[in-house]
Amino acid sequence: MSMAQGQKAIHPSADLKSVSLVLPTFDHQAHTHGRSFDMTSIRAAYNNIGTIPTFMKELIAGGVSGGFSKTVVAPLERTKLLYQTQNATFQSLGVTRTLLFIHKREGFSGFYRGNGAGVVRIVPYAALHFMAYEQYRRWIINYWPERVHPGALPDFMAGSLAGGTAVLFTYPLDLAMTTLGYQVRDPRTGSQAYTGIRDVFSKVVQANGLKGLYRGIGPTLCGIVPYAGLKFFVYESLKNGLSDELHENVFVKLACGGVAGMVGQTFTYPLDVVRRRMQVQAVGFSSQTYKGTLDGLVSIIRSHGVKQLFAGLSINYIKLVPSVAIGFTAYDIVKSWMGVPSREGPRES
Repeated sequence: MSMAQGQKAIHPSADLKSVSLVLPTFDHQAHTHGRSFDMTSIRAAYNNIGTIPTFMKELIAGGVSGGFSKTVVAPLERTKLLYQTQNATFQSLGVTRTLLFIHKREGFSGFYRGNGAGVVRIVPYAALHFMAYEQYRRWIINYWPERVHPGALPDFMAGSLAGGTAVLFTYPLDLAMTTLGYQVRDPRTGSQAYTGIRDVFSKVVQANGLKGLYRGIGPTLCGIVPYAGLKFFVYESLKNGLSDELHENVFVKLACGGVAGMVGQTFTYPLDVVRRRMQVQAVGFSSQTYKGTLDGLVSIIRSHGVKQLFAGLSINYIKLVPSVAIGFTAYDIVKSWMGVPSREGPRES
C-alpha cells in the first residue's frame, strides 16, 4: 500500500544506524559499577523493530497508551459512572466525599473496582481505534486523491469509522466494565452480585442470550461515531492554526487534544448517559426499561429533566483532559520509538 499524500517516510533501519554507531564505542560491552553486559542483543532488538508491519506497531502503540491512561484516571472514571447512573447515595455526596466514601467502604482498591475489565476492554479498543484510524485515513487519501486531501475532512471521516469499528469488537467488555464499576459491596454481607468479567458474561447470556451482551450498543455507536470524528477534526484543525514553533511543542499538542476531547464529549454526552443506563438495565441493576436510544432520551428528560442528560459531565471533563493528554503522549512516544511513519502533512504557509 502506498503512503498517504503529505506523509514523511521514516526508515527505522536508517534511524537505528545512528544508535548502532554509538553502541560500538562500548566494544559490545558496557561496564556499570563493575558489571558488564553484552550490547549485541540490544542492537538486535532495535533492528528487529523495523521488521514489524506498520499496522502492528500502531496496534501496540494504541494498546499501551489506552491501558496506561485508563489506569491513571480510574478513580475519577468510577466516580463519574456512579453519577451517570444516578445512584442516590453518591448524587448527594459530591465528588470529593464520594471518593472518601469509596475509600472508607472498600479501601484503596475500591477506586479501581472494575478497572481490570476496563483495561481489558480499553487495550484492544484503543489499539483497534488508533490502528483503524491510521488505516482508514490512508485509504481515504490514497483512493480519493482528487476529492480528499490531507486535512480535517479525512481526519473526521477516518476517526468516525475507526470509532465504530473498535466499538463493535469490544462492546461486551465495556458492558462488563460498567457492571463491575456500578455495583457496590453490601456493607452487611460483604457480597457482590458479580465476581468478575466471566461471571458477568455468564449471567447476562443466561438471562438475555448473546444479544444481552450488546444491550445499549445503539446509543454507543450513535455517540462514538460523531465523537471520534469530532475529536480528530478539532485536534487537527487546532494544530493547523498554530505557529511553527508551537506546532512542535508536545504540551501544546496535548492541550489541543484536551480541547478536542471536551468539544466532542459535550455534544455526544447525553448518548453516553443513555448507554450506561441501558447497560445497567441489562444486568438487572435498574427497574427502568428503555426500548431504544430515543426512548431513553425522552424518558430521562420527562423524569429528571434535561439536566440529567449531562449528569457527571463536569467530572468527565476532569477525567478526560489528563486521559487524552496521557493517551496521545504515550501513543506518540511508542509510535516514534517503533519507527511508525508520520501522518502529518506539510505545514500550510
